[in-house]
Amino acid sequence: MPIGPEWVDWLGDATGIQKRLDWPRDGVLFDVRENAFWPERWGERPPDVREAVQTAREQLDAVATLIPIYSHRFMPAAPAPAGSPVFSVHQADVIYYGSDLAADFQSEFFNIPDRKSPSHRVDFWSELAEGQWI
Repeated sequence: MPIGPEWVDWLGDATGIQKRLDWPRDGVLFDVRENAFWPERWGERPPDVREAVQTAREQLDAVATLIPIYSHRFMPAAPAPAGSPVFSVHQADVIYYGSDLAADFQSEFFNIPDRKSPSHRVDFWSELAEGQWI
């Protein structure tokens, strides 16, 4: 298991692990609260910010949980097919960082460019990465 400042210490502090697991969802909720982020798919945005955040929280409960890989790189949790993409997530700013985990590691650590497109889409996260809701 890799160790270092950008890696998740899966054997370490449960609070730190939970913070890393919550990062993608918390970032989207921040953008709902502070930056008026609101995908059309969620319907009409409630006028009250607290209601909007609650509705967004409910919507996010229905999408794949993302598992931290390294830094702010994430993959969908199981059940996810082999070849699932790696996302770079910072609030609602989501991009594909690797077409799959192997390609991400090659790019990140060995400077080998990933020229493939992801072979699988992940509901909500792929739509953000493809700019479909922004």
